[in-house]
Order: sequence, then C-alpha cells, then structure tokens
Amino acid sequence: MNFFDINNSEIKNRLIFENNLVFAFPSNRPIVSGHILICPKKIVATINELTQEELLAIFDLQKKLRSSLLKVFDAKGFNYAWNEGVLSGQTVNHLHLHILPRIKNDTGITKYEPREFLYRPGIRPISPEKELIEIASLVKNNL
Repeated sequence: MNFFDINNSEIKNRLIFENNLVFAFPSNRPIVSGHILICPKKIVATINELTQEELLAIFDLQKKLRSSLLKVFDAKGFNYAWNEGVLSGQTVNHLHLHILPRIKNDTGITKYEPREFLYRPGIRPISPEKELIEIASLVKNNL
C-alpha cells in the first residue's frame, strides 16, 4: 500500500477520529502499545505539501490524543515522529505523525531507542486486529 486508505476495512474498524481534514488509528506495527498514527486526508508525502489548516488539524488532534493516551496508558512521556523520504525510513507515501505513549522502563513491543529505531531497516511485527480495535475504542472513549 502506498497510502493509508481510510475506506480500508482494517483502518475503518480501528478508526479513533476522523473529520474533513485528518484521521487517526492505531498502528498495526506498533513500537509500543498505544502507538497511534495521525494522517491528513489529503495524500501527500511531505509536510510542506500540507496547507496551514491541515497542519493545524494534525496538531489539534495530537493534543486531544495525547490527553487520551495519558489516561488510557498512564503515559509518562511521548515520542513523536515523521518520516519524509526513503532515506528517512518513509515506507508509506502518505505523510503521517507517529505518537508513542511511553511509560517507565518500557522497552516497547520491540526494543526502542528513537535514534536507532527510526533509522533502521526492517519491519515491526503486526499486532492482532482485535487488540488494535480495543486500543482504538479506549482512546476514542477518552477523547
């Protein structure tokens, strides 16, 4: 897949939020439990292709999701990441913001050190769909 299709049943089933500009859902290859992706509805590869309104919509949603993730996962910190271009590790040609809630002593579903993980090749394991739908429901109900 070269982009995140909001009409894809897997994404639709775990949709946390959607408006006319953005949507959010749990990553199916999470680094840590609660790993959420925010995507603009407009399919773009770089942040500079977004309008000011679209960029603000992403950050407004990030604030809402952060509050929900604090409650749901008792997060003590967050990692936020964008990947632009193949050399940065971008594998989907649809810009998206990664939100990773962090708790003390977590090592993630896979060992995670941001500077190592974001730039290493390979893929993360796929999480069970049922687990992702449950996370989506918990986060959505705490927005």
